[in-house]
Amino acid sequence: MKRLLTVLVVGLICAAVYILLDAGENNQQSTLLDEDAFLLIAHRGASTIAPEHTLASYQLAMDMDADYIEIDLQMTKDGVLVAFHDETVDRTTDGSGKVAEMSLADIKKLDAGSWFNAENPDRAKEEYVGIQVPTLEEIFIAFGDSANYYIETKQPAQSEGMEEKLLELLDQFELLGASQPEGKVIIESFSADSLTTLHQMDEDIPLIQLIDNMNQAIPAAETFELYVEYAVGIGVSSKKVDEAYITVAREAGLLVHPFVVDKLAEGEKMKSCGATGIFTNDVDAVSSLK
Repeated sequence: MKRLLTVLVVGLICAAVYILLDAGENNQQSTLLDEDAFLLIAHRGASTIAPEHTLASYQLAMDMDADYIEIDLQMTKDGVLVAFHDETVDRTTDGSGKVAEMSLADIKKLDAGSWFNAENPDRAKEEYVGIQVPTLEEIFIAFGDSANYYIETKQPAQSEGMEEKLLELLDQFELLGASQPEGKVIIESFSADSLTTLHQMDEDIPLIQLIDNMNQAIPAAETFELYVEYAVGIGVSSKKVDEAYITVAREAGLLVHPFVVDKLAEGEKMKSCGATGIFTNDVDAVSSLK
């Protein structure tokens, strides 16, 4: 009997070790960047139906099962990272001036929702009046690891230390590392300098090189090869890419995420051309693409 119990205990220990090792292996292999998947990236949140870059907009995007919430990142005068697209606050708040020249206290006084109600009376909501510009920390507090984040460094050349502050917050909220699937956080930028800085700091973070492709010319193969050195993909205007462009990028080993696609037919076209995801203001309209 004693011998039988010993065998059972050893067997249970071996089984437990196997399960733990297998779980660890599966976790390491898990990825959100499957090249056969098609990602829906909520551009500035659900910005068709809520004020862009607000907690309300991000929550609605998550409710609609967006794969990622996209966050434009800027730095205030006192070094706080906030979610904001434009260089100035004029368009989407009741204030004026450059984000980089305002303190967080100044930013928090702004009404970031009333403009949306005025421009979209059919989608206006009382709770949008007075809604605040969120800090990146507030976004992480609100959503934690329940969301996947697609973060753009904006004006990085004018915001010294932006990359360091971003990585500090990501580490603080445990959004990086082996405990999270690959691609939990993606960082994008038009600035190759910002992306290469990030790559030097943490080569495991997936990076997307945004391309200001004003014409439809396919970049030289050497250009794509340069991107591959630090990035997993590119973001390009859906108006300026076609199947040939996407094919060359994919053959170079890059994911391709065109922006901004709000119509199902256009999304279907991008997918059929080989794109691996799209930025969209209207997740609901293109949800069938997943």
